[in-house]
Amino acid sequence: MSTAILTGPPVAGSSLEADLRSLGFEVRVAARPAEVSAHLAATAANERLALIDPRFVGHTHALRLALKDPRFAAGALPGVLGVTPEARRALPPELTGGPQQAAEALEAAGVEVHRPELGTLVATVPDGETARKEAEAAVAAVDDEAVRLRSAVKSRDGFFTTFCVSPYSRYIARWCARRGLTPNQVTTASLVTALIAAGCAASGQRWGFVAAGVLLIASFVLDATDGQLARYDLQYSKLGAWLDATFDRAKEYSYYAGLALGAARGGDDVWALALGAMLLMTARHTVDFSFNEASHAESAVTANTSRTAALSSRLDSAGWTVWARRMIVLPIGERWALIAVLTAATTPRITFLVLLAAGTLAACYTTAGRLLRSLHRRARTDRAAEGVRALTDSGPLAELAARLLRPLPLPRLGVPAVALLGGAVILATAWATPLGSPWPVVAAAVYALCAGVALARPLKGPLDWLLPPFFRIAEYGTVLVLAARADTDGALPAAFGLVAALAYHHYDTVYRIRGGTGAPPHWLVRAVGGHEGRTLVVTVAAALWLGDGGPTQDFNFALTALAVVIAAVVLVESIRFWVSSQAPAVHDETGEPA
Repeated sequence: MSTAILTGPPVAGSSLEADLRSLGFEVRVAARPAEVSAHLAATAANERLALIDPRFVGHTHALRLALKDPRFAAGALPGVLGVTPEARRALPPELTGGPQQAAEALEAAGVEVHRPELGTLVATVPDGETARKEAEAAVAAVDDEAVRLRSAVKSRDGFFTTFCVSPYSRYIARWCARRGLTPNQVTTASLVTALIAAGCAASGQRWGFVAAGVLLIASFVLDATDGQLARYDLQYSKLGAWLDATFDRAKEYSYYAGLALGAARGGDDVWALALGAMLLMTARHTVDFSFNEASHAESAVTANTSRTAALSSRLDSAGWTVWARRMIVLPIGERWALIAVLTAATTPRITFLVLLAAGTLAACYTTAGRLLRSLHRRARTDRAAEGVRALTDSGPLAELAARLLRPLPLPRLGVPAVALLGGAVILATAWATPLGSPWPVVAAAVYALCAGVALARPLKGPLDWLLPPFFRIAEYGTVLVLAARADTDGALPAAFGLVAALAYHHYDTVYRIRGGTGAPPHWLVRAVGGHEGRTLVVTVAAALWLGDGGPTQDFNFALTALAVVIAAVVLVESIRFWVSSQAPAVHDETGEPA
């Protein structure tokens, strides 16, 4: 139970006390200002506290936004202040003023006080009976519940989500809230539904493919509902942020595996296409994440001076172009709808081929825009450079090379050029040299050396944010090429499992940085080898066991063992961090493609 203290006698006829109780507050009344401190001292230290001017007039949802949002240490409206147990320590021991004076004291002590945007909602402290009646009339003129339902939906989302899901999923979110369900439970239900869909696809039967498509859409509806439930009922949590951030990838990539298994039952091997789709989506997201991280802390003036940004702003004024551009980037709603329809109506091979074609178009469109925006930018900030470096996931080999090699004199775009060269060398060598040849091992060493050269200086160049996607493509691509060329049963599924484990690690890194808690601990990156170390291990395994007459099943075992070890280490540390650490409850509200 939280406690709300009215800082004066209640106003006759006011619904304020009932509204506060409906929000879960025990209401206490301080008849005189001197009694506020006494009531404050009488409340348990672990309780959330609210100070309310009894003259307050406003919507219940306005009170909810200020008093119940767990993402903020303190929230304020006119005549209202809500504080968490941690922020209460900053309140002066003797409170004689109202909520406004208490909020000023918190800000003076360095506590950030959140003041929510209310839109059409009313929150005021009227002075006099006439003003009070006008305020009550303004409250009656606005439907509090309708505003609450609208605010449960992201202000910026994809076309499919906005027009085909959110119009009814918001009501599912309200139904869940009224029955005490939590966003984490809905998120878990979405995951379970997607896994059942993957199982249906793995049957290889037409009924299974149709059921899989329907269930995948149902899973996406639940995926939209969990975030809307969190916004509707302000049920944010750091565990929920982690589940929301990671389960989307688990659902999508599990579904890819289900499609590949179903195709195999019908005699069609599409594991390489499934792995290629996972590589493409991860690399495309890495472009988005790395570009945004490189743009961190840039002012509006320096961040939007390119002609591309100016053109984008002009296009925003034409409504139809906004939706066209949101659809062409193939966000999660459009992507899952495409996969679901193709699964039900065609074959897994066609599904993957269309997905790869659409994903490639989306990747080219978004990457081209980011490249054009970056060419005219000045040097990045230190904070941005550190974030991009963390996203590279470079291990001890690249770090050693960077320490031994002094920063070489490189041209303006030399850093991404060196990284691109290293990736091209390893991919071309893995593709063109005979199986079992030591040349891929040599190429992996060259790749590690190039990574070290690229990392020997702060990543502040205009295109240095390209390093993380280059490294993702090189590492995942090497695994894909060697497994595809192995021509042995189980190599591609084992490679799929390895890349899935790596993708989880890389997405986990992204969402830690997004949450403001920094990259994973350095020991974790070193323990899993870094991108260059893992690439070297895979090429060594290929050289040992993929030669003429070699025990090719040992290569499969090596990929599987590496996948299991990486998944175990990364998952244990990730779960420990998100569940037990002080990670903030940061949920994706950007509407960016996922």
